[in-house]
Amino acid sequence: MGQTLSGEPDEPRSREQLVQQLAAKFRNTCLTNLEFYSFQEVFKTLADQQGSIKYLKEDTVSRFLEIPDILGASPIVFQMVSHLGSFPFLQDAPAVLELPQMIMVVVIMTERHRKVLAKGSDRTKLLFKSLAVYDRKVSQASEQEKKENFQPKPSAGGFAIDAAGDEYGEDIEEEDDDLVLTALELLDINDAVKTSDQPEFHGAMIPTDNFRKLLLLLLLTAPLDPQESLSQYSAHFTGENLDRLRMTAENILASFVDVEKAPGIKLSRFRHVIPTAMPNLFKGFNGLFDRFLFSKDLDLSKRQNDDEKTTLKVAQPLLQDQGEILHEHTLSQLSLFLPPKDLFRRVRLLYSGNEHGFSMGSFESKVFNWRAPTLLLVRGSRLSAIPDGGQEAAFAEALPPKRFPDGGKGDNLTFGIYVQEPWRYTHKECFGGSDSVLFQLEPVHDVFQASTINKDCVTFTKPPSNEPLLAFGSPHPKPSKANRREVNIPLGPVSLVLGDSFEFGVFNHDYNSRGGAFHGSNIRRYDFQDRFRVDSLEVWGCGGDEEAKAQAERWAWEAREVEARRKINMGTGDQEADRQLLQMAGIIGSNRSGGSMA
Repeated sequence: MGQTLSGEPDEPRSREQLVQQLAAKFRNTCLTNLEFYSFQEVFKTLADQQGSIKYLKEDTVSRFLEIPDILGASPIVFQMVSHLGSFPFLQDAPAVLELPQMIMVVVIMTERHRKVLAKGSDRTKLLFKSLAVYDRKVSQASEQEKKENFQPKPSAGGFAIDAAGDEYGEDIEEEDDDLVLTALELLDINDAVKTSDQPEFHGAMIPTDNFRKLLLLLLLTAPLDPQESLSQYSAHFTGENLDRLRMTAENILASFVDVEKAPGIKLSRFRHVIPTAMPNLFKGFNGLFDRFLFSKDLDLSKRQNDDEKTTLKVAQPLLQDQGEILHEHTLSQLSLFLPPKDLFRRVRLLYSGNEHGFSMGSFESKVFNWRAPTLLLVRGSRLSAIPDGGQEAAFAEALPPKRFPDGGKGDNLTFGIYVQEPWRYTHKECFGGSDSVLFQLEPVHDVFQASTINKDCVTFTKPPSNEPLLAFGSPHPKPSKANRREVNIPLGPVSLVLGDSFEFGVFNHDYNSRGGAFHGSNIRRYDFQDRFRVDSLEVWGCGGDEEAKAQAERWAWEAREVEARRKINMGTGDQEADRQLLQMAGIIGSNRSGGSMA
Protein backbone atom coordinates (compact mmCIF):
# COMPACT_ATOMS: atom_id res chain seq x y z
CA MET A 1 0.00 0.00 0.00
CA GLY A 2 1.23 3.53 -0.61
CA GLN A 3 1.38 6.60 1.65
CA THR A 4 -1.23 9.31 1.99
CA LEU A 5 -0.43 12.97 1.26
CA SER A 6 -0.08 13.63 4.97
CA GLY A 7 2.51 10.90 5.31
CA GLU A 8 0.19 8.67 7.35
CA PRO A 9 -0.26 5.05 6.16
CA ASP A 10 -3.52 4.13 4.45
CA GLU A 11 -6.30 2.86 6.68
CA PRO A 12 -6.67 -0.93 6.33
CA ARG A 13 -9.73 -1.90 4.32
CA SER A 14 -12.36 -4.09 5.90
CA ARG A 15 -13.41 -7.35 4.27
CA GLU A 16 -16.74 -5.77 3.37
CA GLN A 17 -14.91 -2.99 1.52
CA LEU A 18 -12.70 -5.52 -0.27
CA VAL A 19 -15.70 -7.56 -1.35
CA GLN A 20 -17.39 -4.40 -2.62
CA GLN A 21 -14.23 -3.51 -4.54
CA LEU A 22 -13.97 -6.95 -6.18
CA ALA A 23 -17.67 -6.98 -7.00
CA ALA A 24 -17.23 -3.60 -8.70
CA LYS A 25 -14.34 -4.97 -10.77
CA PHE A 26 -16.45 -7.97 -11.78
CA ARG A 27 -19.40 -5.74 -12.61
CA ASN A 28 -17.43 -3.29 -14.73
CA THR A 29 -15.35 -5.87 -16.60
CA CYS A 30 -17.50 -9.00 -16.81
CA LEU A 31 -20.99 -7.56 -17.35
CA THR A 32 -22.30 -5.18 -19.95
CA ASN A 33 -24.33 -2.16 -18.84
CA LEU A 34 -27.51 -3.84 -20.05
CA GLU A 35 -26.69 -7.10 -18.24
CA PHE A 36 -26.00 -5.28 -14.97
CA TYR A 37 -29.17 -3.22 -15.30
CA SER A 38 -31.16 -6.42 -15.85
CA PHE A 39 -29.34 -8.07 -12.96
CA GLN A 40 -30.36 -5.25 -10.62
CA GLU A 41 -33.98 -5.50 -11.75
CA VAL A 42 -34.02 -9.26 -11.24
CA PHE A 43 -32.46 -8.92 -7.79
CA LYS A 44 -34.97 -6.25 -6.72
CA THR A 45 -37.84 -8.46 -7.82
CA LEU A 46 -36.58 -11.56 -6.04
CA ALA A 47 -35.01 -10.16 -2.88
CA ASP A 48 -36.41 -10.38 0.63
CA GLN A 49 -35.63 -7.56 3.02
CA GLN A 50 -34.74 -7.53 6.67
CA GLY A 51 -34.05 -4.05 7.94
CA SER A 52 -31.76 -2.42 5.39
CA ILE A 53 -30.47 -5.74 4.02
CA LYS A 54 -31.88 -7.15 0.80
CA TYR A 55 -30.96 -10.76 0.14
CA LEU A 56 -32.02 -13.97 -1.64
CA LYS A 57 -33.31 -17.08 0.12
CA GLU A 58 -32.90 -20.72 -0.89
CA ASP A 59 -36.46 -21.28 -2.08
CA THR A 60 -36.32 -18.04 -4.09
CA VAL A 61 -33.17 -19.10 -5.92
CA SER A 62 -34.56 -22.57 -6.56
CA ARG A 63 -37.88 -21.32 -7.93
CA PHE A 64 -36.20 -18.71 -10.10
CA LEU A 65 -33.79 -21.27 -11.61
CA GLU A 66 -36.72 -23.73 -11.92
CA ILE A 67 -34.79 -26.60 -10.34
CA PRO A 68 -37.17 -29.61 -10.29
CA ASP A 69 -38.03 -30.71 -6.77
CA ILE A 70 -37.87 -34.37 -7.79
CA LEU A 71 -34.10 -34.11 -8.24
CA GLY A 72 -33.46 -33.03 -4.66
CA ALA A 73 -30.67 -30.74 -5.87
CA SER A 74 -31.93 -27.38 -4.59
CA PRO A 75 -30.20 -27.49 -1.15
CA ILE A 76 -26.93 -28.53 -2.83
CA VAL A 77 -27.06 -25.67 -5.33
CA PHE A 78 -27.81 -23.19 -2.54
CA GLN A 79 -24.84 -24.52 -0.56
CA MET A 80 -22.65 -23.84 -3.61
CA VAL A 81 -24.12 -20.37 -4.11
CA SER A 82 -23.72 -19.43 -0.43
CA HIS A 83 -20.11 -20.57 -0.50
CA LEU A 84 -19.23 -18.78 -3.75
CA GLY A 85 -20.91 -15.63 -2.41
CA SER A 86 -18.13 -15.38 0.21
CA PHE A 87 -15.42 -15.26 -2.47
CA PRO A 88 -12.54 -14.53 -2.03
CA PHE A 89 -12.82 -14.87 1.79
CA LEU A 90 -14.07 -18.46 1.77
CA GLN A 91 -13.58 -18.83 5.52
CA ASP A 92 -16.61 -16.53 5.94
CA ALA A 93 -18.96 -18.94 4.15
CA PRO A 94 -21.90 -19.25 4.04
CA ALA A 95 -22.54 -15.72 2.87
CA VAL A 96 -25.70 -13.67 3.02
CA LEU A 97 -26.65 -13.29 -0.63
CA GLU A 98 -26.83 -9.54 -1.11
CA LEU A 99 -26.26 -7.91 -4.49
CA PRO A 100 -22.40 -7.87 -4.33
CA GLN A 101 -22.35 -11.52 -3.28
CA MET A 102 -24.69 -12.50 -6.11
CA ILE A 103 -22.43 -10.69 -8.57
CA MET A 104 -19.61 -12.99 -7.41
CA VAL A 105 -21.86 -16.04 -7.79
CA VAL A 106 -23.15 -15.27 -11.29
CA VAL A 107 -19.77 -14.18 -12.65
CA ILE A 108 -18.07 -17.35 -11.38
CA MET A 109 -20.89 -19.73 -12.34
CA THR A 110 -20.98 -18.37 -15.90
CA GLU A 111 -17.15 -18.33 -16.17
CA ARG A 112 -17.09 -14.59 -16.84
CA HIS A 113 -14.49 -14.32 -14.07
CA ARG A 114 -11.85 -15.26 -16.66
CA LYS A 115 -11.98 -11.70 -17.97
CA VAL A 116 -10.66 -10.41 -14.64
CA LEU A 117 -8.87 -13.41 -13.17
CA ALA A 118 -7.15 -14.81 -16.26
CA LYS A 119 -4.24 -16.01 -14.14
CA GLY A 120 -5.30 -19.04 -12.11
CA SER A 121 -8.80 -19.00 -13.60
CA ASP A 122 -9.44 -22.74 -13.08
CA ARG A 123 -12.46 -22.96 -10.78
CA THR A 124 -12.31 -26.75 -10.17
CA LYS A 125 -11.00 -26.52 -6.61
CA LEU A 126 -13.32 -23.64 -5.79
CA LEU A 127 -16.33 -25.67 -6.92
CA PHE A 128 -15.11 -28.63 -4.88
CA LYS A 129 -14.92 -26.47 -1.76
CA SER A 130 -18.42 -25.17 -2.41
CA LEU A 131 -19.76 -28.75 -2.51
CA ALA A 132 -17.62 -30.36 0.19
CA VAL A 133 -18.41 -31.05 3.81
CA TYR A 134 -15.71 -30.99 6.47
CA ASP A 135 -15.06 -32.88 9.66
CA ARG A 136 -14.30 -29.89 11.84
CA LYS A 137 -13.52 -32.03 14.92
CA VAL A 138 -10.84 -33.87 12.96
CA SER A 139 -9.54 -30.55 11.67
CA GLN A 140 -9.21 -29.10 15.15
CA ALA A 141 -7.56 -32.25 16.51
CA SER A 142 -5.17 -32.36 13.58
CA GLU A 143 -4.23 -28.72 14.05
CA GLN A 144 -3.58 -29.24 17.78
CA GLU A 145 -1.51 -32.34 17.06
CA LYS A 146 0.50 -30.43 14.47
CA LYS A 147 1.31 -27.71 17.01
CA GLU A 148 2.36 -30.27 19.65
CA ASN A 149 4.43 -32.50 17.38
CA PHE A 150 5.78 -29.97 14.91
CA GLN A 151 9.47 -30.61 14.22
CA PRO A 152 10.69 -28.63 11.21
CA LYS A 153 13.16 -30.28 8.86
CA PRO A 154 15.72 -28.16 7.07
CA SER A 155 15.59 -28.16 3.30
CA ALA A 156 17.02 -26.17 0.42
CA GLY A 157 14.27 -23.61 0.70
CA GLY A 158 14.10 -23.47 4.49
CA PHE A 159 11.85 -26.07 6.11
CA ALA A 160 9.62 -28.81 4.69
CA ILE A 161 6.68 -30.66 6.14
CA ASP A 162 5.76 -34.06 4.77
CA ALA A 163 2.17 -34.35 3.58
CA ALA A 164 0.28 -37.59 3.14
CA GLY A 165 -1.32 -38.40 -0.19
CA ASP A 166 -3.68 -40.97 -1.61
CA GLU A 167 -3.55 -43.23 -4.66
CA TYR A 168 -4.38 -40.35 -7.03
CA GLY A 169 -1.73 -37.97 -5.75
CA GLU A 170 -1.39 -35.77 -2.72
CA ASP A 171 -4.70 -34.61 -1.38
CA ILE A 172 -3.70 -31.39 0.37
CA GLU A 173 -6.92 -29.65 1.29
CA GLU A 174 -5.18 -26.71 2.88
CA GLU A 175 -3.06 -25.75 -0.14
CA ASP A 176 -3.77 -22.36 -1.66
CA ASP A 177 -6.50 -21.94 -4.24
CA ASP A 178 -5.03 -20.21 -7.30
CA LEU A 179 -8.31 -18.50 -8.11
CA VAL A 180 -8.57 -17.04 -4.61
CA LEU A 181 -4.94 -15.92 -4.61
CA THR A 182 -5.39 -14.22 -7.97
CA ALA A 183 -8.40 -12.32 -6.61
CA LEU A 184 -6.46 -11.24 -3.52
CA GLU A 185 -3.56 -10.08 -5.67
CA LEU A 186 -6.02 -8.08 -7.75
CA LEU A 187 -7.15 -6.34 -4.56
CA ASP A 188 -3.50 -5.60 -3.68
CA ILE A 189 -3.65 -7.52 -0.43
CA ASN A 190 -0.29 -8.43 1.07
CA ASP A 191 0.81 -11.99 1.84
CA ALA A 192 0.25 -11.61 5.56
CA VAL A 193 -3.44 -10.92 5.03
CA LYS A 194 -3.70 -13.69 2.41
CA THR A 195 -2.57 -16.37 4.84
CA SER A 196 -4.18 -15.09 8.03
CA ASP A 197 -7.35 -16.64 9.44
CA GLN A 198 -7.31 -19.37 6.79
CA PRO A 199 -8.91 -22.45 8.39
CA GLU A 200 -7.51 -25.90 7.75
CA PHE A 201 -10.09 -28.59 7.03
CA HIS A 202 -9.14 -32.25 6.94
CA GLY A 203 -11.28 -35.07 5.61
CA ALA A 204 -13.05 -32.78 3.15
CA MET A 205 -15.24 -34.68 0.71
CA ILE A 206 -18.37 -34.32 -1.39
CA PRO A 207 -20.99 -36.76 -0.06
CA THR A 208 -21.81 -39.34 -2.72
CA ASP A 209 -25.56 -38.80 -2.56
CA ASN A 210 -25.17 -35.03 -2.85
CA PHE A 211 -23.04 -35.38 -5.96
CA ARG A 212 -25.49 -37.89 -7.44
CA LYS A 213 -28.30 -35.33 -7.14
CA LEU A 214 -26.10 -32.60 -8.60
CA LEU A 215 -25.25 -34.82 -11.59
CA LEU A 216 -28.96 -35.15 -12.35
CA LEU A 217 -29.20 -31.38 -12.55
CA LEU A 218 -25.98 -30.99 -14.56
CA LEU A 219 -27.22 -33.46 -17.18
CA LEU A 220 -30.49 -31.52 -17.50
CA THR A 221 -28.74 -28.16 -17.79
CA ALA A 222 -26.08 -29.33 -20.27
CA PRO A 223 -28.04 -28.17 -23.38
CA LEU A 224 -29.26 -24.88 -21.86
CA ASP A 225 -28.70 -21.75 -23.93
CA PRO A 226 -28.88 -18.23 -22.44
CA GLN A 227 -32.48 -17.25 -21.61
CA GLU A 228 -33.67 -20.87 -21.84
CA SER A 229 -35.35 -22.34 -18.77
CA LEU A 230 -35.38 -25.86 -17.38
CA SER A 231 -39.17 -25.93 -17.61
CA GLN A 232 -38.79 -26.22 -21.38
CA TYR A 233 -37.33 -29.68 -20.83
CA SER A 234 -39.87 -30.90 -18.28
CA ALA A 235 -40.47 -34.08 -20.32
CA HIS A 236 -36.84 -35.05 -19.72
CA PHE A 237 -37.34 -35.73 -16.01
CA THR A 238 -40.66 -37.56 -15.91
CA GLY A 239 -41.58 -41.22 -16.29
CA GLU A 240 -39.18 -43.37 -18.29
CA ASN A 241 -36.95 -40.38 -19.02
CA LEU A 242 -36.35 -39.89 -15.30
CA ASP A 243 -35.21 -43.51 -15.01
CA ARG A 244 -32.82 -42.95 -17.93
CA LEU A 245 -31.55 -39.77 -16.31
CA ARG A 246 -30.78 -41.56 -13.06
CA MET A 247 -29.06 -44.43 -14.84
CA THR A 248 -26.87 -42.01 -16.79
CA ALA A 249 -25.94 -40.17 -13.60
CA GLU A 250 -24.93 -43.47 -11.95
CA ASN A 251 -22.58 -44.27 -14.83
CA ILE A 252 -20.91 -40.87 -14.44
CA LEU A 253 -20.76 -41.19 -10.65
CA ALA A 254 -18.89 -44.49 -11.05
CA SER A 255 -15.97 -42.49 -12.50
CA PHE A 256 -15.54 -40.68 -9.20
CA VAL A 257 -16.27 -43.20 -6.49
CA ASP A 258 -17.17 -46.79 -5.72
CA VAL A 259 -20.53 -46.16 -4.11
CA GLU A 260 -20.35 -49.46 -2.23
CA LYS A 261 -17.05 -48.62 -0.53
CA ALA A 262 -16.58 -44.85 -0.23
CA PRO A 263 -18.92 -42.31 1.40
CA GLY A 264 -17.72 -39.41 -0.72
CA ILE A 265 -15.39 -37.88 -3.29
CA LYS A 266 -12.07 -36.37 -2.25
CA LEU A 267 -10.39 -33.38 -3.84
CA SER A 268 -7.62 -35.38 -5.49
CA ARG A 269 -10.10 -37.63 -7.27
CA PHE A 270 -12.29 -34.67 -8.21
CA ARG A 271 -9.40 -32.77 -9.79
CA HIS A 272 -8.12 -35.90 -11.50
CA VAL A 273 -11.34 -37.08 -13.19
CA ILE A 274 -12.89 -33.83 -14.42
CA PRO A 275 -10.11 -32.48 -16.69
CA THR A 276 -9.55 -35.84 -18.39
CA ALA A 277 -13.00 -37.44 -18.62
CA MET A 278 -15.53 -34.61 -18.38
CA PRO A 279 -14.02 -31.12 -18.78
CA ASN A 280 -17.46 -29.67 -19.62
CA LEU A 281 -19.18 -31.06 -16.51
CA PHE A 282 -20.16 -27.65 -15.09
CA LYS A 283 -20.85 -25.90 -18.41
CA GLY A 284 -24.59 -26.27 -17.82
CA PHE A 285 -24.34 -23.72 -15.02
CA ASN A 286 -23.47 -21.07 -17.63
CA GLY A 287 -26.92 -21.17 -19.18
CA LEU A 288 -28.65 -21.75 -15.85
CA PHE A 289 -27.20 -18.70 -14.09
CA ASP A 290 -27.35 -16.51 -17.20
CA ARG A 291 -31.03 -16.14 -16.32
CA PHE A 292 -30.05 -13.58 -13.69
CA LEU A 293 -28.85 -11.29 -16.47
CA PHE A 294 -32.17 -11.06 -18.34
CA SER A 295 -34.95 -9.05 -16.75
CA LYS A 296 -38.46 -10.50 -17.10
CA ASP A 297 -41.72 -10.47 -15.20
CA LEU A 298 -40.47 -12.37 -12.17
CA ASP A 299 -43.25 -11.92 -9.62
CA LEU A 300 -43.27 -15.61 -8.69
CA SER A 301 -46.07 -15.23 -6.15
CA LYS A 302 -48.43 -14.10 -8.91
CA ARG A 303 -47.36 -16.84 -11.30
CA GLN A 304 -47.80 -19.82 -8.96
CA ASN A 305 -51.54 -20.18 -9.71
CA ASP A 306 -51.56 -18.57 -13.12
CA ASP A 307 -50.45 -21.47 -15.30
CA GLU A 308 -53.35 -20.95 -17.69
CA LYS A 309 -52.12 -17.47 -18.57
CA THR A 310 -48.47 -18.45 -18.80
CA THR A 311 -47.29 -19.73 -22.14
CA LEU A 312 -43.98 -21.52 -21.96
CA LYS A 313 -41.62 -21.42 -24.88
CA VAL A 314 -41.41 -24.83 -26.50
CA ALA A 315 -37.80 -25.89 -26.94
CA GLN A 316 -36.62 -27.37 -30.21
CA PRO A 317 -36.03 -31.12 -29.74
CA LEU A 318 -32.47 -32.00 -28.85
CA LEU A 319 -32.75 -35.11 -31.02
CA GLN A 320 -34.50 -35.29 -34.37
CA ASP A 321 -34.51 -39.10 -34.26
CA GLN A 322 -34.89 -41.50 -31.37
CA GLY A 323 -32.35 -44.28 -31.10
CA GLU A 324 -32.06 -47.39 -28.97
CA ILE A 325 -28.78 -46.23 -27.46
CA LEU A 326 -28.73 -42.46 -27.90
CA HIS A 327 -31.34 -40.42 -26.05
CA GLU A 328 -31.35 -36.89 -24.63
CA HIS A 329 -29.46 -37.82 -21.47
CA THR A 330 -26.84 -39.83 -23.37
CA LEU A 331 -26.38 -36.76 -25.53
CA SER A 332 -25.79 -34.67 -22.40
CA GLN A 333 -23.29 -37.27 -21.18
CA LEU A 334 -21.41 -37.05 -24.48
CA SER A 335 -21.34 -33.24 -24.23
CA LEU A 336 -19.27 -33.55 -21.05
CA PHE A 337 -16.20 -34.30 -23.21
CA LEU A 338 -17.21 -33.63 -26.84
CA PRO A 339 -18.01 -30.22 -28.42
CA PRO A 340 -21.64 -29.43 -27.45
CA LYS A 341 -22.05 -27.40 -30.65
CA ASP A 342 -21.71 -30.66 -32.64
CA LEU A 343 -24.31 -32.50 -30.56
CA PHE A 344 -27.42 -30.71 -29.36
CA ARG A 345 -29.96 -30.37 -32.20
CA ARG A 346 -27.15 -31.34 -34.59
CA VAL A 347 -27.13 -35.14 -34.72
CA ARG A 348 -29.25 -37.42 -36.87
CA LEU A 349 -29.43 -41.19 -37.12
CA LEU A 350 -27.53 -42.55 -40.12
CA TYR A 351 -27.42 -46.24 -39.35
CA SER A 352 -29.11 -48.62 -36.93
CA GLY A 353 -28.22 -52.30 -36.97
CA ASN A 354 -31.67 -53.38 -35.82
CA GLU A 355 -33.30 -51.25 -38.53
CA HIS A 356 -30.92 -51.43 -41.47
CA GLY A 357 -29.23 -54.77 -40.87
CA PHE A 358 -26.11 -55.95 -39.08
CA SER A 359 -23.79 -56.11 -42.09
CA MET A 360 -20.80 -54.15 -43.31
CA GLY A 361 -22.50 -53.55 -46.66
CA SER A 362 -25.53 -51.96 -45.03
CA PHE A 363 -23.23 -49.97 -42.74
CA GLU A 364 -21.31 -48.67 -45.74
CA SER A 365 -24.40 -47.64 -47.70
CA LYS A 366 -25.78 -45.60 -44.79
CA VAL A 367 -22.64 -44.08 -43.30
CA PHE A 368 -20.02 -43.55 -46.00
CA ASN A 369 -21.87 -40.67 -47.67
CA TRP A 370 -21.80 -38.47 -44.56
CA ARG A 371 -19.13 -35.79 -44.97
CA ALA A 372 -19.03 -34.49 -41.38
CA PRO A 373 -18.09 -35.93 -37.95
CA THR A 374 -19.85 -39.10 -36.78
CA LEU A 375 -20.61 -40.90 -33.54
CA LEU A 376 -20.59 -44.70 -33.41
CA LEU A 377 -22.29 -46.28 -30.40
CA VAL A 378 -22.45 -49.98 -29.58
CA ARG A 379 -24.30 -51.56 -26.68
CA GLY A 380 -24.01 -55.17 -25.66
CA SER A 381 -24.27 -57.80 -22.94
CA ARG A 382 -21.16 -59.15 -21.28
CA LEU A 383 -20.17 -62.66 -22.38
CA SER A 384 -19.48 -65.38 -19.85
CA ALA A 385 -15.99 -66.80 -19.39
CA ILE A 386 -17.00 -70.01 -21.16
CA PRO A 387 -18.34 -69.47 -24.72
CA ASP A 388 -21.96 -70.46 -25.23
CA GLY A 389 -22.67 -71.78 -28.71
CA GLY A 390 -20.83 -72.15 -31.98
CA GLN A 391 -20.75 -68.48 -33.10
CA GLU A 392 -19.59 -67.29 -29.70
CA ALA A 393 -16.92 -69.99 -29.56
CA ALA A 394 -15.71 -69.09 -33.06
CA PHE A 395 -15.39 -65.44 -32.04
CA ALA A 396 -13.42 -66.40 -28.91
CA GLU A 397 -11.07 -68.58 -30.99
CA ALA A 398 -10.38 -65.69 -33.37
CA LEU A 399 -9.18 -63.52 -30.46
CA PRO A 400 -5.91 -63.79 -28.56
CA PRO A 401 -6.34 -65.64 -25.24
CA LYS A 402 -7.98 -63.48 -22.60
CA ARG A 403 -5.39 -62.39 -20.02
CA PHE A 404 -7.24 -59.60 -18.22
CA PRO A 405 -10.28 -59.50 -15.93
CA ASP A 406 -13.54 -57.78 -16.78
CA GLY A 407 -13.59 -54.00 -16.57
CA GLY A 408 -16.52 -53.69 -14.18
CA LYS A 409 -19.42 -55.30 -12.39
CA GLY A 410 -22.33 -54.50 -14.69
CA ASP A 411 -23.54 -56.84 -17.45
CA ASN A 412 -24.59 -54.03 -19.82
CA LEU A 413 -21.81 -52.29 -21.72
CA THR A 414 -21.84 -49.24 -23.99
CA PHE A 415 -18.81 -48.07 -25.96
CA GLY A 416 -18.35 -45.54 -28.74
CA ILE A 417 -16.05 -43.44 -30.85
CA TYR A 418 -16.17 -39.90 -32.21
CA VAL A 419 -14.60 -39.60 -35.68
CA GLN A 420 -14.14 -36.31 -37.49
CA GLU A 421 -13.08 -37.71 -40.86
CA PRO A 422 -15.55 -39.19 -43.40
CA TRP A 423 -15.69 -42.98 -43.42
CA ARG A 424 -13.89 -45.00 -46.09
CA TYR A 425 -12.37 -48.37 -46.75
CA THR A 426 -8.90 -48.92 -45.31
CA HIS A 427 -6.94 -51.01 -47.79
CA LYS A 428 -3.49 -50.74 -46.22
CA GLU A 429 -3.67 -48.17 -43.45
CA CYS A 430 -6.20 -46.79 -40.97
CA PHE A 431 -7.81 -43.35 -40.93
CA GLY A 432 -8.60 -40.93 -38.12
CA GLY A 433 -6.41 -38.48 -36.26
CA SER A 434 -5.66 -37.03 -32.87
CA ASP A 435 -9.16 -35.50 -32.71
CA SER A 436 -10.76 -38.97 -32.58
CA VAL A 437 -12.08 -39.98 -29.15
CA LEU A 438 -12.76 -43.51 -27.92
CA PHE A 439 -15.03 -43.74 -24.90
CA GLN A 440 -17.18 -45.88 -22.63
CA LEU A 441 -20.56 -44.71 -21.33
CA GLU A 442 -21.80 -47.72 -19.33
CA PRO A 443 -21.41 -49.00 -16.61
CA VAL A 444 -18.67 -46.43 -16.01
CA HIS A 445 -17.97 -43.18 -17.83
CA ASP A 446 -14.45 -43.21 -19.27
CA VAL A 447 -12.59 -41.44 -22.09
CA PHE A 448 -9.55 -42.56 -24.09
CA GLN A 449 -7.89 -39.75 -26.02
CA ALA A 450 -6.14 -40.41 -29.32
CA SER A 451 -2.39 -40.48 -29.67
CA THR A 452 -0.62 -37.85 -31.75
CA ILE A 453 1.86 -40.44 -33.06
CA ASN A 454 0.03 -43.71 -33.74
CA LYS A 455 -2.71 -43.26 -36.38
CA ASP A 456 -4.36 -46.71 -36.16
CA CYS A 457 -7.66 -45.12 -35.18
CA VAL A 458 -10.26 -46.66 -37.53
CA THR A 459 -10.09 -49.85 -39.60
CA PHE A 460 -12.82 -50.84 -42.07
CA THR A 461 -11.80 -53.74 -44.31
CA LYS A 462 -13.61 -56.26 -46.50
CA PRO A 463 -12.72 -59.11 -48.86
CA PRO A 464 -11.05 -59.93 -51.10
CA SER A 465 -7.99 -57.88 -50.14
CA ASN A 466 -8.57 -58.16 -46.37
CA GLU A 467 -10.60 -60.10 -43.89
CA PRO A 468 -13.77 -58.15 -42.92
CA LEU A 469 -13.14 -56.09 -39.81
CA LEU A 470 -14.40 -52.98 -38.03
CA ALA A 471 -11.89 -51.90 -35.40
CA PHE A 472 -10.75 -48.84 -33.47
CA GLY A 473 -7.25 -48.60 -32.05
CA SER A 474 -6.04 -51.89 -33.54
CA PRO A 475 -3.23 -52.28 -36.07
CA HIS A 476 -4.40 -52.65 -39.65
CA PRO A 477 -4.56 -56.36 -40.63
CA LYS A 478 -2.14 -57.63 -43.22
CA PRO A 479 -3.59 -58.30 -46.69
CA SER A 480 -4.97 -61.82 -46.86
CA LYS A 481 -3.54 -64.37 -49.28
CA ALA A 482 -5.22 -67.25 -51.03
CA ASN A 483 -3.34 -69.84 -49.00
CA ARG A 484 -3.30 -68.03 -45.66
CA ARG A 485 -5.95 -66.70 -43.33
CA GLU A 486 -5.39 -64.56 -40.26
CA VAL A 487 -6.08 -66.71 -37.22
CA ASN A 488 -6.44 -63.93 -34.65
CA ILE A 489 -8.31 -60.64 -34.71
CA PRO A 490 -5.62 -58.02 -33.93
CA LEU A 491 -6.11 -56.10 -30.70
CA GLY A 492 -4.40 -52.80 -29.92
CA PRO A 493 -3.38 -51.83 -26.36
CA VAL A 494 -6.56 -49.75 -26.06
CA SER A 495 -9.00 -50.87 -28.73
CA LEU A 496 -12.60 -51.69 -29.64
CA VAL A 497 -13.20 -54.43 -32.24
CA LEU A 498 -16.43 -55.70 -33.81
CA GLY A 499 -16.69 -58.91 -35.80
CA ASP A 500 -17.68 -58.78 -39.47
CA SER A 501 -21.31 -59.71 -38.70
CA PHE A 502 -21.47 -57.18 -35.84
CA GLU A 503 -22.65 -59.98 -33.57
CA PHE A 504 -19.84 -59.82 -31.01
CA GLY A 505 -17.37 -57.23 -29.82
CA VAL A 506 -14.38 -56.82 -27.53
CA PHE A 507 -12.85 -53.85 -25.72
CA ASN A 508 -9.23 -54.28 -24.71
CA HIS A 509 -7.40 -52.09 -22.17
CA ASP A 510 -3.75 -53.01 -21.69
CA TYR A 511 -2.83 -50.15 -19.39
CA ASN A 512 0.87 -50.95 -19.13
CA SER A 513 1.41 -51.06 -22.91
CA ARG A 514 2.45 -47.93 -24.72
CA GLY A 515 2.42 -46.81 -28.32
CA GLY A 516 -1.21 -47.54 -29.15
CA ALA A 517 -3.58 -45.30 -31.09
CA PHE A 518 -5.45 -44.39 -27.89
CA HIS A 519 -4.10 -43.59 -24.46
CA GLY A 520 -5.02 -45.65 -21.43
CA SER A 521 -7.62 -44.61 -18.91
CA ASN A 522 -6.82 -41.97 -16.32
CA ILE A 523 -9.68 -43.32 -14.21
CA ARG A 524 -8.96 -47.07 -14.23
CA ARG A 525 -5.22 -47.55 -14.05
CA TYR A 526 -5.25 -51.29 -14.58
CA ASP A 527 -5.63 -53.93 -17.30
CA PHE A 528 -9.07 -55.20 -18.28
CA GLN A 529 -10.94 -56.68 -21.22
CA ASP A 530 -14.68 -56.80 -21.90
CA ARG A 531 -16.18 -59.24 -24.41
CA PHE A 532 -19.83 -58.77 -25.28
CA ARG A 533 -22.70 -59.76 -27.53
CA VAL A 534 -23.85 -56.79 -29.62
CA ASP A 535 -27.46 -55.81 -28.90
CA SER A 536 -27.56 -52.44 -30.68
CA LEU A 537 -25.27 -50.59 -33.05
CA GLU A 538 -25.85 -47.00 -34.17
CA VAL A 539 -24.02 -44.34 -36.14
CA TRP A 540 -25.07 -40.71 -35.80
CA GLY A 541 -24.04 -37.88 -38.09
CA CYS A 542 -23.01 -34.60 -36.47
CA GLY A 543 -23.91 -31.70 -38.71
CA GLY A 544 -26.59 -29.43 -40.07
CA ASP A 545 -28.97 -29.23 -42.98
CA GLU A 546 -26.25 -28.90 -45.62
CA GLU A 547 -24.65 -32.20 -44.63
CA ALA A 548 -28.03 -33.91 -44.50
CA LYS A 549 -28.98 -32.53 -47.93
CA ALA A 550 -25.72 -33.73 -49.48
CA GLN A 551 -26.22 -37.20 -48.05
CA ALA A 552 -29.86 -37.31 -49.14
CA GLU A 553 -28.83 -36.44 -52.70
CA ARG A 554 -26.23 -39.20 -52.65
CA TRP A 555 -28.77 -41.68 -51.28
CA ALA A 556 -31.29 -40.66 -53.98
CA TRP A 557 -28.69 -41.19 -56.69
CA GLU A 558 -27.84 -44.63 -55.33
CA ALA A 559 -31.51 -45.54 -55.15
CA ARG A 560 -31.95 -44.63 -58.81
CA GLU A 561 -28.91 -46.72 -59.69
CA VAL A 562 -30.30 -49.70 -57.78
CA GLU A 563 -33.65 -49.39 -59.51
CA ALA A 564 -32.00 -49.08 -62.92
CA ARG A 565 -29.90 -52.19 -62.33
CA ARG A 566 -32.93 -54.09 -61.08
CA LYS A 567 -34.89 -53.32 -64.23
CA ILE A 568 -32.02 -54.16 -66.56
CA ASN A 569 -30.52 -57.22 -64.88
CA MET A 570 -33.51 -58.67 -63.04
CA GLY A 571 -37.03 -57.80 -64.04
CA THR A 572 -38.22 -61.30 -63.17
CA GLY A 573 -40.62 -60.18 -60.49
CA ASP A 574 -38.92 -62.46 -57.98
CA GLN A 575 -38.49 -60.06 -55.08
CA GLU A 576 -36.66 -62.57 -52.90
CA ALA A 577 -34.09 -63.21 -55.64
CA ASP A 578 -33.70 -59.46 -56.12
CA ARG A 579 -33.16 -59.03 -52.41
CA GLN A 580 -30.47 -61.71 -52.28
CA LEU A 581 -28.62 -60.11 -55.19
CA LEU A 582 -28.72 -56.68 -53.51
CA GLN A 583 -27.37 -58.20 -50.30
CA MET A 584 -24.50 -59.79 -52.19
CA ALA A 585 -23.72 -56.38 -53.69
CA GLY A 586 -23.62 -54.82 -50.25
CA ILE A 587 -26.40 -52.37 -51.15
CA ILE A 588 -28.69 -53.66 -48.40
CA GLY A 589 -27.94 -55.69 -45.30
CA SER A 590 -29.26 -58.96 -44.00
CA ASN A 591 -30.92 -58.13 -40.71
CA ARG A 592 -30.55 -60.79 -38.07
CA SER A 593 -33.34 -59.08 -36.12
CA GLY A 594 -35.86 -58.76 -38.92
CA GLY A 595 -35.13 -55.20 -40.11
CA SER A 596 -36.24 -53.57 -43.31
CA MET A 597 -34.61 -53.68 -46.72
CA ALA A 598 -33.93 -49.93 -46.74
